[in-house]
Amino acid sequence: MSETSKGTVKTVPGNFFEDFSVGQTLTHATPRTVTSGDASLYTALYGSRFALQSSDAFAQTLGLTRAPVDDLLAFHIVFGKTVPDVSLNAVANLGYASGRFGASVYPGDTISTVSTVVGLKENSSGKTGVVYVNSVGRNQDGAVVLDYVRWVMVNKRDAASPPPEPVVPDLPDAVPAGELKVPQNLTFAAHDDALAGSPARWQDYERGERIDHVDAMTVEEADHMLATRLYQNTAKVHFNQHAAGETRFGRRIVYGGHVISHARALSFNGLANACKLLAINGGRHVAPIFAGDTIYGWSEVLDRIELPGRSDAGALRLRTVATKDRACADFPYKDGAGKYDPAVVLDFDYTVLMPRG
Repeated sequence: MSETSKGTVKTVPGNFFEDFSVGQTLTHATPRTVTSGDASLYTALYGSRFALQSSDAFAQTLGLTRAPVDDLLAFHIVFGKTVPDVSLNAVANLGYASGRFGASVYPGDTISTVSTVVGLKENSSGKTGVVYVNSVGRNQDGAVVLDYVRWVMVNKRDAASPPPEPVVPDLPDAVPAGELKVPQNLTFAAHDDALAGSPARWQDYERGERIDHVDAMTVEEADHMLATRLYQNTAKVHFNQHAAGETRFGRRIVYGGHVISHARALSFNGLANACKLLAINGGRHVAPIFAGDTIYGWSEVLDRIELPGRSDAGALRLRTVATKDRACADFPYKDGAGKYDPAVVLDFDYTVLMPRG
């Protein structure tokens, strides 16, 4: 830590596990105004093809004034704000739950994030602990853009420091249907399946159905670093090869959200009408990804959900599994003992909006 002679802090090393307390509020720096350039860069990085976020004209036929930015771009920006305060000294980001998407984000909107510490648990090694935070991103009008919980393993500053009383939040398995928010004015009476890329609508999917997304994308060093900088995510493990060379991996780890976005983009082939994310029910980064790895993916329909008061749209709860360097025609997942296939890197449970009828 660097200080002036009067004790004013100039630089900070980030919070260690001992610095967190349950109920603590973290107001994150640097509000971020989203631009059309951000949306274009997101497309350049992942090749996402969902029509609602790609075309103003298409969005206008569904009742919106213009195309919103990709929901995961909003997620990354909200997430990125939290990193300097929550996970600068992280070993790994472990999971997500109870994520609710609210107001759509458009170019020109400014996003700010505040987090509350909702759980703490020291690990048995005494060298690290798990921090649970509820992060809420809002736009310039105060409307909630995203409200979600994540948990992250953080290094301790001093292994000898006493552990806190463990608190692990009770998180739901999935966001209830009544809490899913469909954007105001978004309707599907004029939805064009041909322009969207698929004739398969909500009613055409069955619980338990599995879809191999067929396509794949290789992660490039330049792409994942550009993406992480785009979200102003300052986590050391993604940038500092000098320090990463001393770790057990010997190289920089790709930001887990980069993998989520690749998996979502790949899912277009099979789920082209899954036009919007409504919720993140749960998620786990099963194994790290490195530059040079190739991402494949498959999805399972966990549930088909009726939306209250809507006959033009429904929701699908999906599990998307991403693998590295392994095609997914045989749907690699877990064995009989519950152990993941060695190729699995992401297990992501989320809810999407789809036209019906």
